[in-house]
Amino acid sequence: MSTATYDVTGMTCQHCVNSVKEEVGRITGVSAVDVDLESGRVTVTSESPLDDAQVRDAVEEAGYELKA
Repeated sequence: MSTATYDVTGMTCQHCVNSVKEEVGRITGVSAVDVDLESGRVTVTSESPLDDAQVRDAVEEAGYELKA
């Protein structure tokens, strides 16, 4: 298992959290997505290390951005 943490900007409510969880959770190999609204941190657990570009695309699809 692999775990990675990302900082996401623009989330302000539970709907935001759910959108990010849903989009990131669609990435092949992802087994869990934990979103902390207060800190903007998204922790992703997957079968193997993820390509950061895939995570960035999923977060952007949800309407938010990864901090650089």
